[in-house]
Amino acid sequence: MRTNASLLVTGGAGFIGSAFIRTMLRKSEFTGKILNYDALTYAGDLSFLDGFHEHPRYRFVQGNILNQELVEKLILEEEVDTIVHFAAESHVDRSIASAMPFIETNVKGTLTLLEAARKFPHLHFHHVSTDEVYGSLGESGAFNENSPYRPNSPYAASKAASDHLVRAFAQTYKVSTTISHCSNNYGPCQNKEKFIPLMIHNCLMQKQLPVYGRGANVRDWLYVDDHAEAIWTILKHGKRGQVYDIGGKTELSNIELLQLLIDLMESKRPGNYKSLIRFVQDRPGHDFRYALDTSKIESELNWKPTISLKDGLMRTINWYCKI
Repeated sequence: MRTNASLLVTGGAGFIGSAFIRTMLRKSEFTGKILNYDALTYAGDLSFLDGFHEHPRYRFVQGNILNQELVEKLILEEEVDTIVHFAAESHVDRSIASAMPFIETNVKGTLTLLEAARKFPHLHFHHVSTDEVYGSLGESGAFNENSPYRPNSPYAASKAASDHLVRAFAQTYKVSTTISHCSNNYGPCQNKEKFIPLMIHNCLMQKQLPVYGRGANVRDWLYVDDHAEAIWTILKHGKRGQVYDIGGKTELSNIELLQLLIDLMESKRPGNYKSLIRFVQDRPGHDFRYALDTSKIESELNWKPTISLKDGLMRTINWYCKI
């Protein structure tokens, strides 16, 4: 991808999408334009981009990814040559309560964007996906780009379906594509339903800290700005038609993560936060462990995470303490 490319970023007012836009507009090497296309649902907030709204190379348009006519109009207007597709329903608990919105957005929405993209042969489509499409691991091992898909939640199934559509459009219609799977992200601007912001918020409010089961489920954690850098690296140097797994190499059980988070919170705002921990009924179909083998993106594209878990958590705590 050219450094002066015109990007259409779907879901750019969300947690990860907004981090990507902030990262790109701060880069001196990126001289292109960004069109932020977002429906502004409960997960989107334009305040995440405060300080960038008047940027000469940034434009926001409110719209749904199911609106193919509008997407095509914007591609022509802005001379878009790359779509970076973040927009998704991503909350597992919400998918368990009601799967249909996940099919509408993650499957039909991705299909709509691909239908638009294949009308423009010059256009590249990068699809942002999740490690959850691979299912669950035991105590050892790690998923890689060739691992079979075994999604266990409606959310993961909807993302797996969208991945397959991207691959199919690359094979059938020769759409230029890349796909990335990422481990659990954290950082500023994340919705308070997610584990880390929920725990920070509840500590600040002196509310209970609910942990599924006994907190034994293991996740790999990646600071959101590292994820943004990885996507930029894929856009610049990734091979078309390839998949890249992005991980933080920082595995912790949920209870270990919470204990670390509490220690950092206490260093900033002293309090007896451990007394707030409450173990609650486990989530249905709760995957035990995720981990990604990142050797492909490291060896082929020379990307590695740079922000340590403690540093990233402290940045996150500081952000939530200010809002």
